[in-house]
Amino acid sequence: MGVKTIGFLGYSDSYGENWLKEMQRLATAAGMKMGTVERFSRADTSVTAQALRVVSSHPDAVLVVASGSGAAMPHKALIERGYKGKIFQTHSAASRDLIRLGGKDVEGSYVISGPAVVPEALPDSNPSKKLAMDFVTRYEKQFGAGTRNLFAAHTYDAQLVLQKVVPMALKKAKPGTPAFRAALKEALETAGPIQISQGTLNYSPKDHFGLGDDARIMLTIQNGNWKAVNP
Repeated sequence: MGVKTIGFLGYSDSYGENWLKEMQRLATAAGMKMGTVERFSRADTSVTAQALRVVSSHPDAVLVVASGSGAAMPHKALIERGYKGKIFQTHSAASRDLIRLGGKDVEGSYVISGPAVVPEALPDSNPSKKLAMDFVTRYEKQFGAGTRNLFAAHTYDAQLVLQKVVPMALKKAKPGTPAFRAALKEALETAGPIQISQGTLNYSPKDHFGLGDDARIMLTIQNGNWKAVNP
């Protein structure tokens, strides 16, 4: 994408801090330079000053770290201050609220998401496609077309995981006991790969995140809707 310098406009809490640290590490490894870093509180109603400082440094791209409807405000502030480069947002912004509140200002921007937001774009060979389509069909039948979202998909996936690990735990302990909770933990850490709508989970005693590269997909916003970038 021709990005050599990156600006940062994100939350001043642990979520923003974790993203900043990871971006600094990854940017260095990729030969890119982290430029201006500006932070703001989740409760802030304006980030005009921070956005102006980021725009004034002329980065090739800006990473906005915010969540839900709150992700639209810093994004719009960058555009209103005249920023013309690429804007990227994190998983927490992958909701219709960003599109609804951001309007034309978020057109052409990029958001990282799980594949369940755009399962139609996945190749049939993708092992998550069938589950992701099932999630979308069920969810939008209940709540209406276009209501699919990353967070609801995680809930769908949680029940898939429980279907796998609860029977394993029941073989070792009785529900409601400390032993059963320990058995559930052991089952999660030893069940092996579990296919979900958002990729493949593979927990271990040392890895409680469990997700790999197949849990990420880059989206862009075109004509008020999500579009997968090279799914």
